[in-house]
Amino acid sequence: MCNNAQLMGDHERKKIDIELKVFTLKHFERPSECRNLDQIRFYVRELARKIEEIEKECNYAPDWAYAMLAQYNARQNSFLLAEFRNMYR
Repeated sequence: MCNNAQLMGDHERKKIDIELKVFTLKHFERPSECRNLDQIRFYVRELARKIEEIEKECNYAPDWAYAMLAQYNARQNSFLLAEFRNMYR
């Protein structure tokens, strides 16, 4: 994607945004469409890995990617709470 994070301009940031958006649209379901804990854990891991990879390479990651990760984490927490409640009823 980018080689020198210090010289990265708006065009390169936009390119990263578009590439990451296409990747997530192609490979991920929306958090609300995830139906089980394993699926959501996979998405959390993969998105976090992708964000880390982009940050390491470019010293940048889109804010919306963090917002998306937060949505997946919230969905994961909902699954965990439901699982916890079912165990102790």
